[in-house]
Amino acid sequence: MRLAGKVAIVTGAASGFGEGIARRFAEEGARVVLADINDAAGEAVTDSIRHGGGEAIYIHANVAEANSVHHLVDRTIEHFGDVDIIVNNAGITHRNGPMMDVDEATFDRIYAVNVKSLFYVAKAAVPVFRKRGGGCFVNVASTAGVRPRPGLTWYNGSKGAAVITGKSMAVELAPDNIRVNTINPVMGETGLIDDFLGDNTREKIVSGIPMGRLSQPLDIANAALFLASDEANFITGACLEVDGGRCV
Repeated sequence: MRLAGKVAIVTGAASGFGEGIARRFAEEGARVVLADINDAAGEAVTDSIRHGGGEAIYIHANVAEANSVHHLVDRTIEHFGDVDIIVNNAGITHRNGPMMDVDEATFDRIYAVNVKSLFYVAKAAVPVFRKRGGGCFVNVASTAGVRPRPGLTWYNGSKGAAVITGKSMAVELAPDNIRVNTINPVMGETGLIDDFLGDNTREKIVSGIPMGRLSQPLDIANAALFLASDEANFITGACLEVDGGRCV
């Protein structure tokens, strides 16, 4: 059990990569807090984890709102008494298409969820991690943040910001024994895939991935598991591309 005794918060855990991470963490002994705005799906995943023998609770949380994030961290500590790991997975995108077609409200929402959420989570969790003598952030960004392509310009920018933010956090928080690492998935089989594809076909996207397939939630979950585990206790500031070779 690689996460035995640890408490982990996973945002965006009701589906996709977040669901995969929450399930994998529970399998490895973590007590998992699933956070999302989709209550029905979040509760369903939580119940499934419990029925499988895992320990998990669901907390409604909007990562784009400071009070909601603070409530998430406070509730976690109230219930489990601690928090060791936070996976910043929640994210959104705009539909693949011309950058000039994206309206301001959509742009603002993308940056609130994909970037400003990191600020809110840090504000809520870093004091807790410092008090307990350390902690671990795993941020889920995207290959779009390091190898952007046309059609997702504003999303690409938000993920680039997440990558650099994670690196800077890692350097500043290292003396506090707080590790910060980032996973960059290639396009995956999640609920956002239709927006990511736009008018493209899966075949076109897959043709640019040397290993010949899209990412799966388990691919990302296994990477997050390693980065959150004690096996990675001297790794911080890393960006791990889980992309079948796309960024080579």
